[in-house]
Amino acid sequence: MMMQLVVLSALVAVALAAPQQQSYTTPIPIIRLQNDASPDGTYQFSYETGNGIVAQEQGQLKNVGTQDEANSVVGSFSYTGPDSVQYSVQYTADDNGFLAQGVHLPTPPPIPAELAKALEAAARLPDPNDGGQYQPNLYGNNGR
Repeated sequence: MMMQLVVLSALVAVALAAPQQQSYTTPIPIIRLQNDASPDGTYQFSYETGNGIVAQEQGQLKNVGTQDEANSVVGSFSYTGPDSVQYSVQYTADDNGFLAQGVHLPTPPPIPAELAKALEAAARLPDPNDGGQYQPNLYGNNGR
């Protein structure tokens, strides 16, 4: 019984150690590629692949040489999903962050009118960090 267990274990080990069948995929060709970069920090690129992916992007440096220097990018890409639907995304990325838009992307619900009014009213309130000093210009009487 013990010998059969050893032989069975050895057979399982040999079977698991056998080289696995490699699955190769056909490389996707690049049909079109354009890439231009300038010394001033501007650039643009675009490409199209054999499986229908298309992408393009342009970028530039804003506020060059300052502490607020940042990239400003505009671009888009499209592809066919596994469900055979064509998906397209347009995006911007700058000092305000990344913003992507596409009909398939979720969007936040609208802000209810009551909440919008409350936010506007709160924005008009005086700064709570005013140092405790009376500020007549906030109350329209200029100190009189």
